[in-house]
Amino acid sequence: MSLFNILCIGQSGRLQYEAVLLAASLRAQSPGFKGRLLIATPRPGPLWPGQNPQLTDPATLALLADLGAEVIAFDNRAFGAAYPHGNKIEALSHIPDEPFLFLDTDTIITGDIASLAPDFTKPTASMKREGTWPQIDLYGPGYTDIWAALYARFGLDFASSLDLSQPDEYWQRYLYFNAGWFLHESPRRFGELFLKYATDIAADPGPALACQPLNPWLDQVALPLVIHVLGGGRPGPDLAGLDGALTCHWRILPLFFARESDHAVAVMEQVAADPRVERILRHYAPFKKMLYRGEGQQVRALFDRADLPRKEQAIRNAIKRAGLWTR
Repeated sequence: MSLFNILCIGQSGRLQYEAVLLAASLRAQSPGFKGRLLIATPRPGPLWPGQNPQLTDPATLALLADLGAEVIAFDNRAFGAAYPHGNKIEALSHIPDEPFLFLDTDTIITGDIASLAPDFTKPTASMKREGTWPQIDLYGPGYTDIWAALYARFGLDFASSLDLSQPDEYWQRYLYFNAGWFLHESPRRFGELFLKYATDIAADPGPALACQPLNPWLDQVALPLVIHVLGGGRPGPDLAGLDGALTCHWRILPLFFARESDHAVAVMEQVAADPRVERILRHYAPFKKMLYRGEGQQVRALFDRADLPRKEQAIRNAIKRAGLWTR
């Protein structure tokens, strides 16, 4: 067992409700967790023109405090409204410099996460991903050219990052993660590199990335470089519980009900049934529909988890045809 903190991002709107669900699931599933649950929230400022992203709802803040979460406000210096994914990068410099696990806020705890005992000196991240980036053009540079250019740009050894069991020019050969979770012993060192690489790439993508989309993929482009330079790599079996028995990155509620495990669904429904939690979550239409009006179970009845469509778009289309899609 390792002592570590959990970090997520909280903002007004959707993320405040997701943060409540994450905090409540942590306390329900892992009451022995001794670390701190840190919810970083961006303050209003010039990078949030005309809006206040900060988590300020009194009822939500009171419940989060009751659940043992600590809300930490920070100022955006690099990203903001133009790239909200950058909050996970900027927040790292504002939390205690202790071993941490970052979780996307649309995650629930489904097991005793206090039992997690990774080597925090070896950073790593979620492999629950698809080949979303780079997007290869018929006449453009391939995977090797694009990734090699990034490693060369920052003076990193590209060859040692490759999974040689995968064929050349196949996306899984290259170090690529979902930024839904990542961990390391030092949020300061990790965050400094993450911010440096992400801002440098955004400011000047370079010829190899000239035609590549960076929104929303910028964090997942920079993340492998950070992990590699800090001596990390792909997660080992000691982390199988993340995206497994310990956590579920659910992303979008209709997709969650369509394809996740019976246990994960039961955990979400049980946590959401807590009257304190329900009073908050009912204010958010997708939770109200999926969790409290039973539409989530209607979605679930459309699919056989043992024989799901291979492509996510097919799942989405079936839910939309049934009139049950919501964001």
